[in-house]
Amino acid sequence: MSAHILIVEDEPRLAGLLADYLRAAGYEPHVLDDGRDVVPWIHEHGPDLVLLDLMLPGEDGMSVCREIRGFSEVPVVMVTARVEEIDRLLGLELGADDYICKPFSPREVVARVKAILRRTRTDPGADAGRGLVVDEAGYRASLDGEPLSLTPVEFRLLATLAAHPGRVFSRDQLLDHLYDDHRVVTDRTVDTHVKNLRRKMAAICGDQELIRSVYGVGYRLEALD
Repeated sequence: MSAHILIVEDEPRLAGLLADYLRAAGYEPHVLDDGRDVVPWIHEHGPDLVLLDLMLPGEDGMSVCREIRGFSEVPVVMVTARVEEIDRLLGLELGADDYICKPFSPREVVARVKAILRRTRTDPGADAGRGLVVDEAGYRASLDGEPLSLTPVEFRLLATLAAHPGRVFSRDQLLDHLYDDHRVVTDRTVDTHVKNLRRKMAAICGDQELIRSVYGVGYRLEALD
């Protein structure tokens, strides 16, 4: 049974394009174009993931997301052209799981959907032995079913990147997550940890580079197909 994806988007061309790509990837998309219709639809149909545009007629995406979080833990990915709202989108108050900035590639959206459904284990078609699994509670990680032997710093680095596949983190942002004792280190320390982490992951997945460098910005984790 395919995962059901609710697309909430009032631009018909964009909504149709996303639906086509998701359908081609094996999902069952449904499109709504008014924010007021979202909560009743979720109550009735229970989708596996919601792609929620920020700017909607009827009720804006932020308000809709808050309502959803009042009764459901369904993964919510906010779609926005307003970069200045990103921190609020991912804040605890709102409860979004991830965000995608317009303009975007439909392939990127599909990759994010796959990664989030795999992480939340709601994708019926996902092979539990494939992909990256990060168990923060148990402080362990595996790749394609093989355990990764990581230092505490490497684990925190991987957990940070894996929480938002496809999102670019600056070195300063990553440093904020690496050390509990707030020691003073240079941002190049991140490069060393990334190099070591890549080496350990490559021992399992070969030459596939899962942690990509984004020149002048930082690093992102590629979503696994």
